[in-house]
Amino acid sequence: MATVEKMPMLAEGYQKLSEELKRLKAERPLIVDAIEEARAHGDLSENAEYHAAKERQGQVEATINDIEDKLSRAQIIDPKELSGDKVVFGATVTLLDEDDKPVTYQIVGQTEADASKGRISYNSPIGRALIGRKVDEEVEVSVPAGDRYYLVSKVEFI
Repeated sequence: MATVEKMPMLAEGYQKLSEELKRLKAERPLIVDAIEEARAHGDLSENAEYHAAKERQGQVEATINDIEDKLSRAQIIDPKELSGDKVVFGATVTLLDEDDKPVTYQIVGQTEADASKGRISYNSPIGRALIGRKVDEEVEVSVPAGDRYYLVSKVEFI
C-alpha cells in the first residue's frame, strides 16, 4: 500500500488554504445557478454562457479537490517551537551572497512560497540546498542564471 506523503506547512499557510476552500465552496451554488440560467436560453451547442459556466465549474471542483487533498496531508509546523543550529523547514535563514550582501529567506511549504516576500519553498533549488546546513557553511545553488554561492550567516526560528 502506498504511504501518504505529509505536506509540511506553516499555520498561516493552512489558514489561507482553508479560507480559499471556504470561498470556493461558497461559489458552487452560484455556478449551478449560472448553468441553470444558461440552460434556459435554449440550444446548448452554441451557448457560450453555458460552456463558460461548465468550464468554471470544472475548475472550481478541481481546485477544491486539490486543496482538500493538501489540507488532509498537512503537517503544521510552528517555527517558534523549533530550535537548533541547522536549517530546517520553517527556519528563517540569513545568507551572505558573493558580495557579502545579506539575503534573508524563510523555508516554507510549496503553497506558501513567495520569493518577493522572502519565503521560499523547501522544494526550490535554494531551499533544497539550505536544508540541513549550519551557520558558517557555504552553499552552492544551481539556478537558471548559473551557480550561486552563499554563506549561511544566521539561522532563526521566528
